[in-house]
Amino acid sequence: MSTDVPATLPSGGAVRPITRWGEEVMHRPARPVTTFDAQLRTLAADMVATMYAAEGVGLAACQIGVDLAVFVFDCPDESGEPHQGVVCNPVLELPEGKGRKLDDGEEGCLSYPGAFVSCARPDWARVTGLGLDGSPVSYEGDGLLARCLQHETDHTTGMVFGDRLSDRLRKKLRKQMEANADDYPPSWPAT
Repeated sequence: MSTDVPATLPSGGAVRPITRWGEEVMHRPARPVTTFDAQLRTLAADMVATMYAAEGVGLAACQIGVDLAVFVFDCPDESGEPHQGVVCNPVLELPEGKGRKLDDGEEGCLSYPGAFVSCARPDWARVTGLGLDGSPVSYEGDGLLARCLQHETDHTTGMVFGDRLSDRLRKKLRKQMEANADDYPPSWPAT
């Protein structure tokens, strides 16, 4: 749920190739967004176009090689209700103590395509930050939405979800990705 008017994602962007794990931009904290201008809106539109072309539910700027703390998402919650938005400089809030329950669902990453493994994450999350115009935004939810908000915020901190996995699960993930590599050439999903 958003604290302001329901988001409309920017449109008209160009589909860009997705940056893969191992590239430096994927493994370092992103620079905070400080300028809310047409260039940021164009970046967000390109991120949305790329996310949809790759059939994803979220995408961080680092995933198209841009070192800025911003992500876009279009993702359903546990009940199937869709949520979408753009978050700059995200701050993640997770339940603690007795209210914390883990969801051990499968997770994948567009920057490590074709591979999915179980990754335990809290079953609810809230992200606060700034929208494309610099005004405060807040999104929260459960189910896949909670996983998405956590996954994309991790990207802005330089973490990929493989960093959260055991060696055994990372090896399983790598084998799946390598087995599907022909389906995801370096220019994917751009043509």
